[in-house]
Amino acid sequence: MTIRNLKHANEKSGKIVDEEAPLLRAEDGANEFNGASFSGAVFNLSTTIVGAGIMSLPAALKALGVIPGMAIIIIMAFLTEASIELLLRFSKAGRAASYGSLMGAAFGKYGKILLQVCVLVNNIGVLIVYMIIIGDVLSGTNSSGIHHAGLLEKWFGIQWWNGRTFVLLVATLFVFAPLASLKRIDSLRYTSALSVALAIIFIVITAGITITKLIGGEISMPRFFPKAIDFSSIQNLFTVVPIFVTAYICHYNVHSIKNELEDDTKIRAVIQTSLGLCSIVYLMTSLFGFLLFGEAILDDVLANFDEDLGIAFSSFLSDTVRVSYAAHLMLVFPVVFFPLRLSLDGLIFPSSRPLAMDNLRFGLISLGLLIVIFLGANFIPSIWVAFQFTGATAAVLIGFIFPAAITLRDCYGIASKKDKILSIFMIALAVLSNALAIYSDVCALFVKKAASIN
Repeated sequence: MTIRNLKHANEKSGKIVDEEAPLLRAEDGANEFNGASFSGAVFNLSTTIVGAGIMSLPAALKALGVIPGMAIIIIMAFLTEASIELLLRFSKAGRAASYGSLMGAAFGKYGKILLQVCVLVNNIGVLIVYMIIIGDVLSGTNSSGIHHAGLLEKWFGIQWWNGRTFVLLVATLFVFAPLASLKRIDSLRYTSALSVALAIIFIVITAGITITKLIGGEISMPRFFPKAIDFSSIQNLFTVVPIFVTAYICHYNVHSIKNELEDDTKIRAVIQTSLGLCSIVYLMTSLFGFLLFGEAILDDVLANFDEDLGIAFSSFLSDTVRVSYAAHLMLVFPVVFFPLRLSLDGLIFPSSRPLAMDNLRFGLISLGLLIVIFLGANFIPSIWVAFQFTGATAAVLIGFIFPAAITLRDCYGIASKKDKILSIFMIALAVLSNALAIYSDVCALFVKKAASIN
C-alpha cells in the first residue's frame, strides 16, 4: 500500500491524519513505498539513541563509580520506555501523528511551539557534539589542556588541510549535506544499520583490549562508588546528570518511525528492542572504557585512544576504534537532523504545505541548519559543555517533563492513578536533579574563574 492509498484509507475509515506528520507523500514523485520493516525501524531508532553521548558515559562512570553509574544507565532505560509508552498511548487516544500534534492538543499552540523549540535546542546541541567529536578524532583536541593528536595529524603531520575547520567543512559538504537531503527517514535504514555495526566494532575492540590487559594484570581495580568526602564533592556528582538524561532521548523520532512502519502495531516491540540493544551498548562501553583508562579518562573517551595502549598492534587498534566511531557519528547525523529540520519548518512556516513537497524551502532550511551546526562545532570548546547545556534543559523536557505533563493534563481521560504517580515522580526527579546539576556547574565555573584570576 502506498502512502497515498494509506491516507485515503484512513480518511475513509474516519481516522484523522496529521497533515504535518513527517511522511513523504506519493505526490512528491517518490517510488512505491510499502512501509518500513521492523529491522529498519529498530536500526533507525537505535541510531537515534546511540550517538555521541556514549563517548561521555565512561567519564560519567568515573565520577559516580561503577555500581551507581551502571545502575543509573539501567534505570534511565526503564524511565525512557515508560515515557515513550505514555506518548504513544495518548497519541493513539487523540489520533495524533506527531509529538508536536500531541503537545498542541494538550497545551495548545504554545505547547507545540515550546516542544519545537526544545527539539531545536536539543538536536542542534547533539549535532554540534557529533561534529566536535569528529573534529577531535580527525584533527585532534586541546580541550583537556594537553594536545591529543588527531588521525590526520598522526598520519600526515600538521598540514593546512587537516586543521579542524577545513576537515569539518569537507565533512559537511561531502557527507552531512548529501545524507541530510533525504526526505524520508526510512531511506536511512541502511546507513543506520551500518552505524550500529560500527558502534559494535568500537565496543568489541575496546572490550578486547581491556580483557587482554586485565589478564596481564595491567589494570587496577576500579572505584565502585564515588568519592564523597565533603559537600562540594557530593554537589559535583550532579554535574553528570545531563549526560545520562541525553543518553536515551529519541522521543522526537518515535512518531516518524511509527508512521512509516509497515505494521505500526509493532512500534512497542521496536522501542523495547532498541532500548535493550542500546542499554547493552552503553553498559559495555562505560565499563570497558572506565576499566581501560581509569582516572585518566577524558570527557570524550575517543581522545584517549591517541596514546600507546601497551598491547600488540596498539596503533592499528586505536586508529580502527577512532575511525569506526567517527564514521558511526557521520551516519547518525542525518537521523537526528531529520526531526530538527521538521521542527524548524513547523516554527517558521506553520501553515505551509508539507516540507517534502517544497524543494526550495527544504534546501534553504537544511542549509541554514548545517551552517549553524558547523559554526557551533568550531566555537564550543568540548562535548561536556554542550551535553551539560542540552541535557539540563531541552533534553529533560523532551524526554520526561513533557510526556509526564501530557499524562497529568489527561485530555482524553485515560490516565490511571499509576500513570499519574509515575508522571509526578518523573517531573520531580527531572527538576530536582537538573536544578542541582545547573547549580553545580555554575559553582564550578565561578571556582575555576577565581582560580584563574589568582
